[in-house]
Amino acid sequence: MNGGPETEAQHAQAVWLANLRQNLISPVSAIVGISELLQSEAGNLKLVESASDLSRISQATTELNALVDQLLHPDMALRLTASGDEGMNRLRHDLRTPMNAIKGYSEMLLEDLDDLNAGHLKADLLGLLEHSDALLQQIDQLAALSDDPASAAFEVPDAPIETVAMFANLVQSMQPLAPITDTAALTGNILVVDDVEANRDLLARRLERDGHRVWSADGGYTALEIMSRHPFDLVLLDLMMPDINGFDVLARLKADDTLRDIPVIMISALDEIESVARCIEAGAEDYLPKPFNPILLQARISAALEKKRWRERERHFLEQVETEKQKYKDLLHSILPQQIVTRLNGGETTIADRYNDVTVLFSDIVGFTQMSANLPPSHVVYYLNRIFSDFDRAARELGVEKIKTIGDAYMVAAGVPNGREDHAEVIVEMALRMLDKVEALNLETDYPMHIRVGVHSGPVVAGIIGSHRFLYDVWGDTVNFASRLESTGAPGRVQISDATAKRVEHRFEVSEPVDTRIKGKGQVRTYYVTQRKTAVD
Repeated sequence: MNGGPETEAQHAQAVWLANLRQNLISPVSAIVGISELLQSEAGNLKLVESASDLSRISQATTELNALVDQLLHPDMALRLTASGDEGMNRLRHDLRTPMNAIKGYSEMLLEDLDDLNAGHLKADLLGLLEHSDALLQQIDQLAALSDDPASAAFEVPDAPIETVAMFANLVQSMQPLAPITDTAALTGNILVVDDVEANRDLLARRLERDGHRVWSADGGYTALEIMSRHPFDLVLLDLMMPDINGFDVLARLKADDTLRDIPVIMISALDEIESVARCIEAGAEDYLPKPFNPILLQARISAALEKKRWRERERHFLEQVETEKQKYKDLLHSILPQQIVTRLNGGETTIADRYNDVTVLFSDIVGFTQMSANLPPSHVVYYLNRIFSDFDRAARELGVEKIKTIGDAYMVAAGVPNGREDHAEVIVEMALRMLDKVEALNLETDYPMHIRVGVHSGPVVAGIIGSHRFLYDVWGDTVNFASRLESTGAPGRVQISDATAKRVEHRFEVSEPVDTRIKGKGQVRTYYVTQRKTAVD
């Protein structure tokens, strides 16, 4: 071909030869397999009388397999088809000799099965005859195709429609490979490991011609040392080396977390195929037989590099997925308590719990509606964000649960979903810190704000509502009472119920009781927290 692309006729002939080999190898593989099964079964049953005939069948099968195996080599098939009718006639003669032996001895054994008390061998013997007839039919059809391999498959009257379609599809699909210069994108850093200098040089020259950047190592230890210092996209690793064999080098690579993802193609002579199979089991990407076929070399290296790039893309995408999952988890944890997130991830769909001892805080900005009407929207959002962000930080520091914000109202609770003995004390501490933060913010702005705070302790029901935008919320008389304490309280002060006051009076100074009218409760006794008590040594 003088280095140029295949002509249509040459390409069609190559495809036809592939079809020839495919059609021959299938029935031959079946014949070999059945013959081996018959030999094994006869040995198990000690059928001495049939041993001679089975031995002849096995011998003929071995001969047939060797003949067809020669045809699997493209050069042999090309020489055969180039000789025309004479070549095909010789093929038919050479193949028919062992096939006639197989058929003849199989038929003789079939006649003697009853006498041998081996009727269960009938199916296998019939299978031998069936596949032998199929092979003979394939040979006759191939002989008819030999005159014009590029088109005859479509002109043989007896050719099955499925075969014609498959052949046509094969001709269309198996287009010639693109020239090496067109695959420059599939290049990489490749390490060639071989103890024979001539082999290293030859392989390196081929790879460099294909656009790869090549390093060489004359043994396993040198290769491991080079790989510890330089990143590689692919390693071509000889199996037989004097210092450390390729299998041991491969094992060390796969045991090293920093090197295990480098694809490795084993280099081996054909008689080392069993060792190569072990290497593939141990993690090798592929293998290349010596001497190298340039097209096969390029195809396997390109495939290995492409797989590596896909793995890198997959790893990158997985890292992105993990990053997004972490963002989702962080967002979920910022919305819901950790315990609730764990229960949702565990499969719970309905979460509702009763807590008998909880403290709830409500706060509201006094005059916020009027203030927001007089300020630009950006200022309103800025002030709310500043103050609520400060409240959020205080809640995290104290370990209380932010329940929600509604407009300019802010609600937290302690004792849900994780119970704690000091829930009332920590909520009152939260309330005082909220007052301090508002006062600090007022020093920075021209629009001073004040908040009212109401706190009450008692039982609540808590749970998840919604299926799209989850909300962890609390309900019950305790929540309503805390809300009423906020709305009836004084700006810049913390109003607490009698139940809460009894729990916190050892830590906080509280006012004298105040009779307060609460909607739905009538006159109730409430208190204002004045300050923290000074610790006594």
